[in-house]
Amino acid sequence: METRRLGTSDLELTVIGLGAWAIGGSGWEYGWGAQDDRESVAAIRRALDHGINWIDTAAIYGLGHSEEIVARALDGIARRPYVFTKCGLVCDARGAPERNLSAASLRAECEASLRRLRVEVIDLYQVHWPNPDIVEAWETLAALRREGKVRWIGVSNYSVAQMDAIRPIAPITSLQPPYSLLDRSIEGGELPYCREHQLGVIVYSPMGSGLLSGTMTAERVAALPADDWRRRNQEFQAPRLARNLALVDVLADVGLAHGRSAGEVAIAWTLRRSEVTGAIVGARSAAQVDGWVGAATLRLSPDEIARIDAFVAASP
Repeated sequence: METRRLGTSDLELTVIGLGAWAIGGSGWEYGWGAQDDRESVAAIRRALDHGINWIDTAAIYGLGHSEEIVARALDGIARRPYVFTKCGLVCDARGAPERNLSAASLRAECEASLRRLRVEVIDLYQVHWPNPDIVEAWETLAALRREGKVRWIGVSNYSVAQMDAIRPIAPITSLQPPYSLLDRSIEGGELPYCREHQLGVIVYSPMGSGLLSGTMTAERVAALPADDWRRRNQEFQAPRLARNLALVDVLADVGLAHGRSAGEVAIAWTLRRSEVTGAIVGARSAAQVDGWVGAATLRLSPDEIARIDAFVAASP
């Protein structure tokens, strides 16, 4: 599988990494409903079998459960992948995530992640979401790197202004933003900034949280569990749902010529940008991994990209 260097780090990443958000399971505000841990372990190991060499998780996913499942899946694996995780989101008394970027909280989170992941050092440690304490947070991550607890440090969901404010404190290895045909907001600012300053970019939700996978239907959306956060997402609700499923039809038609699924076309569309180091793609089973891993070798032609972009422009 093709690899790309993550910014100025020494990490050579496959163009697709496995995202571990959904395998955190239910029991928190942004869960995806009940999840079988055995299926999660199988998904991780199938991704490794396909050559994927990095996994992205976060302490908040399942309130630590995702990190524990990643550790369980990697137990006994000789050729271990890079493991990335995120900090800065903790749950309040109601179980709702809140942003805490204080040094004390981030240090406690780091120690807990190291314990759950069963590692001595985290390959890439990222601030999950910004808040007014971005300077204190970045000073803390830089200190954790000096102390040898993390190898590289990055940010997630940061704006250009926020990255510019912290970059003099310590180099930013990478940005993790949302990017898909449903959310192109980083194209005008963050992607050019990352190119200019040699920051890696690992995009999340390239299939729009499964909406562009080719397996989602209006009936399936209606049947999503009550505790699946996507039920509250406007992209999964009328009138946008009909437009998004029409886009899936276009992606599926483009994929036919390549023997690829709509989801693989959606992922490949994000990888067409040279600034993008890799795409984080989630899976809840080994079969789901098999369904999108072909995106790593799919190259869309300029005409195919133009056709997709024209559809999106005509139906905003």
